[in-house]
Amino acid sequence: MIYRQGARKQQQRSALFAAPGLLGAALAVGAAGGITFSDLLGLWNGSGGESCHIKGNVSVTGERIFHVPGQEYYSQTRISPAYGERWFCSEFEAWAAGWRKSYR
Repeated sequence: MIYRQGARKQQQRSALFAAPGLLGAALAVGAAGGITFSDLLGLWNGSGGESCHIKGNVSVTGERIFHVPGQEYYSQTRISPAYGERWFCSEFEAWAAGWRKSYR
């Protein structure tokens, strides 16, 4: 098959804009250094972590800490994917990704 160069580039651009979740997934991989199934699921359905309630927070020293509902700082913790922070669906998933549980 022979492709016209201009037509091929246009198709690639339209596919990227037709599926913005792909762009979001690429950014999440770059920012966090890895992506979990729950991250992809959140991007796909637009939940942004609504179905997964464990907050993965990166401290000012770079330590990766997760908070579960009911802990002291859970409600104060905000998730910023730009800093590599993310949501987890289970404590096991957070442990497997290399995060530790908050002490309080």
